[in-house]
Amino acid sequence: MNVVFKFKEVSNALGTRLLGAKVRETLLPLIRENDKVILDFDGVEVVSNSFADECLAKLLFEMTLEELMQRTTFVSVNDYARRNIAIAFRRRLQAL
Repeated sequence: MNVVFKFKEVSNALGTRLLGAKVRETLLPLIRENDKVILDFDGVEVVSNSFADECLAKLLFEMTLEELMQRTTFVSVNDYARRNIAIAFRRRLQAL
């Protein structure tokens, strides 16, 4: 089954590690329990490096990048957020 996670329902500005950790705790069971989780960033203006690392890149502690890519899809991500998400994943992968 596919499920959509709308980040806008959390906030239109995703900035802190604390918020990132809280959202990751919500996302992880969704990813594990569903075939595909659509990570919908429609309406989100800002995703900081800190939030992206804590919420998304730290999922790599729970699964491989390949599994994460198979189980999630990112949609409606603006260029600023996309860049910060990519940086967070790159840094986390280098640290593993």
